[in-house]
Amino acid sequence: MINLLKIYISNWGLKMPLNSHQRQFLKAAAHSLKPVVMLGNDGLSENVIKEIDSSIEHHELIKVKLNAGDTRKEQAAEIATKIGAELISTVGRVAVLFRQRKDDSRFILPR
Repeated sequence: MINLLKIYISNWGLKMPLNSHQRQFLKAAAHSLKPVVMLGNDGLSENVIKEIDSSIEHHELIKVKLNAGDTRKEQAAEIATKIGAELISTVGRVAVLFRQRKDDSRFILPR
């Protein structure tokens, strides 16, 4: 029954939200990663969004270094919605994003 639900959800493009165990697992996996994209003073341009999208397509789990300012959490949430990823965490100026590949994923998430 659950496998049918997963197939149904994946066919319609809907995502199930990550639970706390899955977030904890992904935070631990991201601990040793370095930021692959760094935002400058220009903020979120179309080219930066394309670069983040291609990076997350290749790596699935990435860190993004945000620019200084009070709107860092809003920037991280905006990036996640624009590229269709899950915002795992934001600590200081670093956001961790995850988007699982439909085929051939590296990550097997715990239940």
